[in-house]
Amino acid sequence: MGNPIAVSKDLSKTAYDHLWMHFTRMGSYQHTPVPTIVRGEGTYIYDDKGKRYLDGLAGLFVVQAGHGRAELAEAAAKQAQELAFFPVWSYAHPQAIELAERLAHYAPGDLNKVFFTTGGGEAVETAWKLAKQYHKLTGNPGKYKVISRTVAYHGTPQGALAITGLPALRAPFEPLVPGAHKVANTNIYRAPVFGDDPVAFGRWAADQIEQQILFEGPDTVAAVFLEPVQNAGGCFPPPPGYFERVREICDTHNVLLVSDEVICAFGRLGTMFACDKFGYVPDIITCAKGMTSGYSPIGAAVVSDRIAEPFYTGDSAFLHGYTFGGHPVSSAVALANLDIFERENLNQHVLDNESAFFSTLSKLHDLPIVGDVRGNGFFYGIELVKDKATKESFTPEECERLLYGFVSKKLFENGLYCRADDRGDPVVQVAPPLISDQSTFDEIEQIVRGVLAEAWTRI
Repeated sequence: MGNPIAVSKDLSKTAYDHLWMHFTRMGSYQHTPVPTIVRGEGTYIYDDKGKRYLDGLAGLFVVQAGHGRAELAEAAAKQAQELAFFPVWSYAHPQAIELAERLAHYAPGDLNKVFFTTGGGEAVETAWKLAKQYHKLTGNPGKYKVISRTVAYHGTPQGALAITGLPALRAPFEPLVPGAHKVANTNIYRAPVFGDDPVAFGRWAADQIEQQILFEGPDTVAAVFLEPVQNAGGCFPPPPGYFERVREICDTHNVLLVSDEVICAFGRLGTMFACDKFGYVPDIITCAKGMTSGYSPIGAAVVSDRIAEPFYTGDSAFLHGYTFGGHPVSSAVALANLDIFERENLNQHVLDNESAFFSTLSKLHDLPIVGDVRGNGFFYGIELVKDKATKESFTPEECERLLYGFVSKKLFENGLYCRADDRGDPVVQVAPPLISDQSTFDEIEQIVRGVLAEAWTRI
């Protein structure tokens, strides 16, 4: 054997040389240090220089219970000693069994079957494949298409990416899986024709789904994929009556309704599953991120008994799976995380404090650059505009200079990790850990206020 590899003390250089970071312009770090986070505690993270930052994005909408939870690390270590790995391919293990039962208990209606993945994109991929095979088994082999919304993000695998409604993310990898079609999203801020009538807007937006189904042909459409609160574009909540109408449309045309809750499940909106907050029962829920608060990777598709029935009788099998789906260690961590949810009543904490969070962020309306503050639970977007009266947005070139050239870097420099995003119109997104309180809200507002006020002087 050769000599052990010497560990470099220059983490930034080593990161640039060897760590290909996700969704990252690697060239931007050619002459600039790579931000390196080494520790987390509660709602804060710390870099390799010892500087503290408020985690205003919960990692990536993930760290629901906060950083540094010893019991979650201990759950992982204990399970690894007992059974570190075994696949759920024709065999089961107790952790996956218990977690599946618990998720089924939390899920609405008859969503009682749990198919585990290792992440959200895989869960979306699973749901589309399941919808197609389900329709084949039930005598509708032509139903393979899916409908999702513009600007929506549903993941990066080839199928999930086809469902994603962000052209810039799709273009480098086209042609994608065929059959994915887009309809209007629920951004009422950019739908002035409806004025102050969110009910009429919700009906209109839902009816766009039916029009697309009819245009494609109901005998060709397998499923509709919708986030309860759409992430990309900056947190678009559903208007009143929207999901009730979508459920009606899907039932009319024998189309499955998939609630993509990779971000919104596990307390982000104050309920275990976000569909409960808006009063609808989907056919499939896709989820991941917050299930373990990020302490170990896992995802799932939670499926109704009706959709699972053709696979649970006779000799049919769902011809799909992942090596690490339902991993024993991840399942054990998820169970421990859900124990924290129940013991500390995290969902109720979000419900009790969401109005205060929204009110605190809404103070930013007095800045000329802030056009809209929207969201739900602990999940908000702050849309930036060039003209508040006309809602004029920034050009792509202006967004490049404003968001990436100044706002994103300045927020981090000032001690806030969050997201400045121009997938759609430019927004700053905040979604802190669910343990956050008024002091967290105030700190976020103060840092964002200072940065946006300075940004306005640079336009």
